[in-house]
Amino acid sequence: MTFKIQYKIAFILLFAGLQTAMAQKKDENIGTEVVNVVKPYTPTISDAFKVKETPALEDEDNTKKEVIKYNIFSFPVASTFTPSKGRAASVDKSEAEKLFKNYATLGFGNYATINAELFITENISDNEYVGGMLRHLSSQGGIKGVELDDKFYDTSLDLTYGNQQENMSWNADLGYQNQVYNWYGLPTEFGATLLPEDRAALINGMDPQHMFHNAYAGAKFNFNESIFSEASLKYNRFWDARGSAENRFYVKPSFAFDVMDEKIKTNFIVDYVGGTFEKDYLGTTAIKYGYTNFGIHPSIVINKNDWSVNVGAAVFYSLDMEHDNNNKLFVYPQINASLKVVGDLMVFYAGAEGGLEQNSYRDFTNDNPFVSPTLNIAPTDKQYDVFAGLKGKLANSVSYNIRGSYKSEKNKALFKSHDYTENFANEDYAFGNSFDVVYDDMKTLNFYGELKADFSKNVSFGINGTYNSFQNDIQEEAWNLPAIKLGSSLDVNITKKWYAGANVFFVGERKDMQLNSNIITLTPTTLESYFDANAHIGYKHNERLTGFLKFNNIANQAYEKWMNYPVQSFQVILGASYKFDF
Repeated sequence: MTFKIQYKIAFILLFAGLQTAMAQKKDENIGTEVVNVVKPYTPTISDAFKVKETPALEDEDNTKKEVIKYNIFSFPVASTFTPSKGRAASVDKSEAEKLFKNYATLGFGNYATINAELFITENISDNEYVGGMLRHLSSQGGIKGVELDDKFYDTSLDLTYGNQQENMSWNADLGYQNQVYNWYGLPTEFGATLLPEDRAALINGMDPQHMFHNAYAGAKFNFNESIFSEASLKYNRFWDARGSAENRFYVKPSFAFDVMDEKIKTNFIVDYVGGTFEKDYLGTTAIKYGYTNFGIHPSIVINKNDWSVNVGAAVFYSLDMEHDNNNKLFVYPQINASLKVVGDLMVFYAGAEGGLEQNSYRDFTNDNPFVSPTLNIAPTDKQYDVFAGLKGKLANSVSYNIRGSYKSEKNKALFKSHDYTENFANEDYAFGNSFDVVYDDMKTLNFYGELKADFSKNVSFGINGTYNSFQNDIQEEAWNLPAIKLGSSLDVNITKKWYAGANVFFVGERKDMQLNSNIITLTPTTLESYFDANAHIGYKHNERLTGFLKFNNIANQAYEKWMNYPVQSFQVILGASYKFDF
């Protein structure tokens, strides 16, 4: 078998060799030839074409995905890495001050001053509470240069009951106040036409003391899920020791609901005041007065982007209970708008407001306790108050507010000194030592600015100023109204135990006028401007007991807040306050 294969291979090799030899002999006489190139070679590329058919794949299994089955075998891996434990950053926490429900304060000062307060509140149940407040401030007087008794007393007791439910809360209030004052402000020229002994007898025969009593009962309701949002009502009985008496009652319900994401609110009011004075200033006839004001104030609040607009109006009908032909209808604007110019840093606001203000004997005595019990009581028609201003923040802890307004009022009440005669038959308030209420139609241009700063949690500061320009239609001057008022306050927590504060205020010149018919002089008197500075310092002995020291009228100025009425000079009060729970 091996021999045959070898034989075949030898035969093939021999045949191939003979072919090669014959080819070489045939090509030995090729010869020569000259080739002339006439034109250079220019290659061309034929057009390409795309295959227009989609090739068919005969292997249908090419589109199938292969299913892969696998298992994960987890096993622990040894590690020598140990992470460090995290530690929260430390935060300085001040110990929360314990709050007490009740406190008592008692202080004594020169001029035999006593200042006392007692506040008590207690929870009856989870939803009910009761509270009470007793206040007393008195002084035995002793103002230099005053010839009549100038002591005063002011004592009040207020009680309250509150109830809070899921859908509503309400509280009822009850209170009484007793005030004692003296008409001690005799004119400087008093008795100029009398003999010294007659003047002394006249002064010794005076009893300048007068006393006010006030009792009230009221209630307030708030509803959480009702168009009837809130309501308040109050009855007030006020009387004095000179035979005067006054009743005041008002009820103020409010309704609120949303329409297309806008809030609509309507306030109603019924306000009645009525009273009598035993006699007029001349001592001839009694004075009666009574007014019932019915009012409605609808409004809608629209909030769009940085704008907030409150558009409404107020309509009042005033019913004069003593004069049939003096009933009147009043319509007032109630428009407020604000725009966030730069977020909370700068907010522009403007508006126009008006209303019917119900005046009362009680309100006048709160403003000036030296009025006579012979007043003419009537409401004030505040036609409009157009205003605009800017408010916001200069920094996180500094806020500001600047405002300008122009106001028109009809029948505005002003305090003016009574004219008088030096007659032994006069009432004790009819010697130029009391004030009357007169009315005028006035327009007032007002500018106001305020700056408040909390430099830290321990220091706060505030300053404000007001400028007024008055235009009168009836009266010669805007009696007893200052053109300029300035005020400032500072409160400092010196340490955890010590604190202090101060406030100062400046009141510009005012005008008043008084006629002594015995002398026949009638010229306006300018009351000098005055500056008053007050300060206090306190020491917290513990969480319950605190001592304080107050200084009033530090500049020791015997200025006149009202004509012929100098105030007490430098005053010091030393006292303590104690907090407690039952």
